[in-house]
Amino acid sequence: MIDIRPFSSLGKANFGWLNANHHFSFGHYRDESRDQWGRLRVWNDDEIAPGKGFDPHPHRDMEIITYVREGAITHRDNLGNEGRTEAGDVQVMSAGTGVVHSEYNQEPGKTTLFQIWIIPDRRGVKPSWGAKQFPKEKREAGFEVLASGRPGDADVGALPINVDGAVMAATLKKGQTLVQQLAEGRAAYLVPAKGAVTVNGAAANARDGIAIRDEAEVSITATEDAELVMVEVAAE
Repeated sequence: MIDIRPFSSLGKANFGWLNANHHFSFGHYRDESRDQWGRLRVWNDDEIAPGKGFDPHPHRDMEIITYVREGAITHRDNLGNEGRTEAGDVQVMSAGTGVVHSEYNQEPGKTTLFQIWIIPDRRGVKPSWGAKQFPKEKREAGFEVLASGRPGDADVGALPINVDGAVMAATLKKGQTLVQQLAEGRAAYLVPAKGAVTVNGAAANARDGIAIRDEAEVSITATEDAELVMVEVAAE
């Protein structure tokens, strides 16, 4: 099953300082057919104006992964964590028993990012935050695991998350093909941050959502130079 969800069909919310596009039900946007995809609960495509951001607010029992596409985001929380994550890099917050954090664009230009929420396997864990640089040349024509709770992925330098799933990224030159296996009982959600691709023959453009399940093999071919982000989780 390959379900292409065009960028134009996503939920929209524009607050001036924040231009948000919701792949799944979020805030005032509700679509029962797009409440979540397996354990994946939220995928927000956000554009944040210079000097603006999310004031301190709480979360609990959610794995929140931020993939910065352009600019940078600065994080602060009540646990004493603080850091700046630049384009192409990733930060992870395991909200666990509860954390209060802020996220600001302190750059001179806009910041664009994907904010991804995954439902954790265990509730009530100790909250944590971490960030890491991921040079893009390591993901050429193959997925690099950025954040994961799957067995063995810590050995490849992935940021830890509290769920049996992974966030991955890849870059493809026009004409290149990447083949990814998807085990039974698993689901994937793929978004081209840039460029255009076909996925098992189905065409998708930049910032479209591609919901995948019941496909043992996923063949991704770039019809334009492409930057890809994919989440793989339990299907239920």
